[in-house]
Amino acid sequence: MIRWSDFSPSILESIDWNRCLEQLELCSSRCPSAYWPAIHPIAIMAIIGAKEHHVDPQLSQIAQNDKTIWYKKPNLRLLYLILIPTGLGVEWTSGFDSSMMNSLQAVSSWFEYFGRPNSSRLGLLSAIYSLGALMAIPFVPYFSQRLGRRRTILMVSWIMVLGAGLQAGSRNVDMFLASRWVLGFGIPFAIINASSLIGELSYAKERPIMTSLFNASWFVGAIVAAGITFGTFQMSTTWAWRIPSLLQLVPSGCQIVFMPFCPESPRWLISKDRGDEAFAILSKYHSEGENGEEFVRLEYAQIISTIQQEKEVASKFLWADVFRDAAMRRRFMLAGIMGFFTQWSGNGLISFYMKKILNLVGITDNHTVQKFILGNTCWGFINAVPIALIAPRFARRKMFLTCTIGTACVYTVWTVASARFAIEQSQKAAIPVLVFIFVYSPFYNIGWNALAYTYLVELFPFSQRAKGIAVEQLTVRFAVFFNTYVNPIALDSIGWKYYIVYCVWILVEILTVYMIFPETQGRTLEELSFMFEGKDVQDKVQKNAQKVLQVELEDIRERPVSRESRDVPGNTKV
Repeated sequence: MIRWSDFSPSILESIDWNRCLEQLELCSSRCPSAYWPAIHPIAIMAIIGAKEHHVDPQLSQIAQNDKTIWYKKPNLRLLYLILIPTGLGVEWTSGFDSSMMNSLQAVSSWFEYFGRPNSSRLGLLSAIYSLGALMAIPFVPYFSQRLGRRRTILMVSWIMVLGAGLQAGSRNVDMFLASRWVLGFGIPFAIINASSLIGELSYAKERPIMTSLFNASWFVGAIVAAGITFGTFQMSTTWAWRIPSLLQLVPSGCQIVFMPFCPESPRWLISKDRGDEAFAILSKYHSEGENGEEFVRLEYAQIISTIQQEKEVASKFLWADVFRDAAMRRRFMLAGIMGFFTQWSGNGLISFYMKKILNLVGITDNHTVQKFILGNTCWGFINAVPIALIAPRFARRKMFLTCTIGTACVYTVWTVASARFAIEQSQKAAIPVLVFIFVYSPFYNIGWNALAYTYLVELFPFSQRAKGIAVEQLTVRFAVFFNTYVNPIALDSIGWKYYIVYCVWILVEILTVYMIFPETQGRTLEELSFMFEGKDVQDKVQKNAQKVLQVELEDIRERPVSRESRDVPGNTKV
């Protein structure tokens, strides 16, 4: 039997882990039960230690050498403006909901109308949103591949408008719970397709920044919700909570209004044999810089070649690809880990139960709680936007390590200060808690906010991207369900000692990021599509791309790259 103790650092560094994975695939296919007990240490280490390979970065080099700034490209500028309400705006809905539920706990009329909910009932009122999302996630990839990114977002936007209307008109707890389930059911469809659409439409040079701004947009909805609730919470009627609930439909309404003007993903169009439409979109939005025609033709050829390769190995059963091979298992493992880490890094306490955190350090006045929630939300937005613009310029691993180490330090000081307040009951001990709630935000935003969807879009090839983000959303919603249901009970039961759980957990995050997170910075999506599959597969894709260029060159020349608006959505068929 092979033991973990058999592996020294020098041995681990000398092993060809990709070769190990190939042999393990062969062995397990022949006799899984015989081989697995003996090789499980190797199997796990192979997944962790396998080196990623990158293809020749010809396309990304053209993009990086393009000196024309995006706002000097009229069509690309228009595209990014349209992606604000249609893509980034999806996170406004998510931020609005989290902030609203956080603030409603300090609204007396809401608290009284629903029978002064205890910790368990309060947890359920928040957690039912995640339960709806969990039930929706298995169906998201099917609709995404069947309908495309645009129509799926449009469909669920109507569902979330319905949910907001039901919540605003709630007559009892059951109706309120049902409305939040409807809202939760719609949100993963929107998030998965919007993040994919942003990544697949953006020009390679700005793609990491655009996908980083996706999560930062959460704060827009959160600030609006906190501000609205702060303005209504002193109303004596039920409109104190019905107005914020009703206005939750506004972000989804933005998607309904503006989505007809947004183009479809060129990669989805190519996967549906609609190459002419895809080429028209790429031609319009990606050809305005230096060497624009060369970039578009090479990008078009790489997308076709990559999707052809994906179709060759794709399984007929929708979710079978999750377990197809070691490379794909590694991707989905990373997606699942990302989901847990983005929600179990202590942010769930701040996002949903700020009132209870402040109560633990002697702040019980609802007006003060509302001001603190609004101030902290505004501070989150102020630091999240510049971080989203800057973080993608640095190596992904370094940013994630900075994030996890920083949040670990913050939570340690926060826990010590809370313990001191519990012992001394002094205002001086409470001040560090309030300060470090604000310090926490930029550290969290450096990694889990700014880079979460940037990283996910880069990890997965087109055919698996919706499923990959769906797996991330599955673990996100499971983690949020746990947070929203368990956190209030734990805070009431053991108080500040509950923070110790997060101190320990974030140390696990640091170790995990260091050991298994690959680097993806500085490449286009097609250059990253097969980074875990090895050099042979990547060489095959490159050769196929050259063949596509040669075979279709004459056809492409007959329809030359044009920056003019032709059959491009708004006008492209949906």
